[in-house]
Amino acid sequence: MNPFRIPGTDELLHGAYARLLPVDAITAEIAGSLRYARLVADGLVFAYALDRPTDVRLLTDPDVERVGREELGRAAYENLMRVPVTHEKVPVEGAILHSLYGDSHFVGSQALFLSAAVRQATGESLPHAGALVVMPSRHNLVYHPITDGTVPDALNALAAYALGAFEDGPGALSPRVYWWHRGSLTSLTVIDENTRSFSIQPPPELLGLMKGLVRLDRAGRLATPAAAGAPVPSVAELAHTTAESISALSPDAAAGLGDAFASAVAHALARCEADPKAAGIDTWDAWATAVQLGSALFTGARPQDCRLGEDLVLQLPATPAAPLADARAWLDALYLAIVCREGERIRRLCQVPLETLRQDDSVDAYVLCWIDTLRAYFCERDSMDGVVERLVATMNASGPDEVTRAPMEFVDGIDYRTVALFHRLVARDHDKFAETLTEALAEHRTYWGPSTAPRAHVALGPLAMASLAFDYGFPFAPDRPHLPLYLLNRERIEEIPRA
Repeated sequence: MNPFRIPGTDELLHGAYARLLPVDAITAEIAGSLRYARLVADGLVFAYALDRPTDVRLLTDPDVERVGREELGRAAYENLMRVPVTHEKVPVEGAILHSLYGDSHFVGSQALFLSAAVRQATGESLPHAGALVVMPSRHNLVYHPITDGTVPDALNALAAYALGAFEDGPGALSPRVYWWHRGSLTSLTVIDENTRSFSIQPPPELLGLMKGLVRLDRAGRLATPAAAGAPVPSVAELAHTTAESISALSPDAAAGLGDAFASAVAHALARCEADPKAAGIDTWDAWATAVQLGSALFTGARPQDCRLGEDLVLQLPATPAAPLADARAWLDALYLAIVCREGERIRRLCQVPLETLRQDDSVDAYVLCWIDTLRAYFCERDSMDGVVERLVATMNASGPDEVTRAPMEFVDGIDYRTVALFHRLVARDHDKFAETLTEALAEHRTYWGPSTAPRAHVALGPLAMASLAFDYGFPFAPDRPHLPLYLLNRERIEEIPRA
């Protein structure tokens, strides 16, 4: 084929592809005829290429003008999305990567439209936070959805892979790791041109997101494909871990109490898999122990017995009031106290200084606004205007443009549902509360899917709000999945040692 022949419009539309190129591929000799090309990220240029039977050539400004930029762009995108690729999951230490590869010169260029490419290849959508992605060659790209606490491990694995594959493979494209987010690529790799050394430097927004994900994941709050396939400790194992944690607590010291509380919460929730109505005494003992440890963690406690079954009684030593800067643990402690109708513990928890909880930099602003709302509600009952003002602030701060720490899928499906229930509660809107409760439980089931993680069994936040509504005489059917009936209706509520 004559390389100098001017292709017709039909040929251009049929054979044009959106393409990523290394910056140094646009030499001074050709730059003048590629004024439409643009830098899309550090080290990468976007251009159009014409794929012909015997060669691939870049389209020039006259080519683009002859077809029209809008029509050419649409055709180039559609052609790129038709490129055949193979999808493969690649387990690495601590994470799972996803590889898209094929014989085409344009597979790596699909990173331009990563969300669409992933959906087409896997049938799944990328999370709101996007994905880490590398395109070491034109024949492949490897990505990791930003969904859970495995992101740091995935970032390290991708950085090592990208550099090695870039140096070894044909058709080298980029040795960098990129963050694909809302349609844009941001380089996380910094290259020192003098020493040719590479380092990974995520921007503050991504660093905050990673920190929040790790914290959420360690507490078992996130439902992800990796979590769904991971082994889940049995009830017996959780009881044993909780007992060991309590036994290891030092008198007059809070060291280890956070881990003990986290284990106790998981144990209490896991009990509800086999006992979904919380009818058994062992289930009650697990919930009571979680209440005791949560209260002690934030407000201190006198020596008291904790029961983990009829034959297992452990001594919780005297604990000083040294609140932990863990906002989500505080919410767990409060929800548990509400469900178990522990009025004095609720009062004491709401006296924990908000300034202390604000030191937790792993949570978004809406979480702290929500805590402020609950504190105002339980401690300042005569000031409903203040409660409503804080509630509005919580709602405003939980939008997708404001949230930078938690996955929006978690915010929408879990956190916001509790806030919405509280809204109906304080408005004393019985019908809307019942409707919102049904929606919250449906969202809980959808979010957790087939996961057997402890938090999948109980919708803890909605349970707390439903417990308040039940006590206020709201008319709704209390016997629902994920809402242990005998905790909700107080029939299993027994005395817990005083804080």
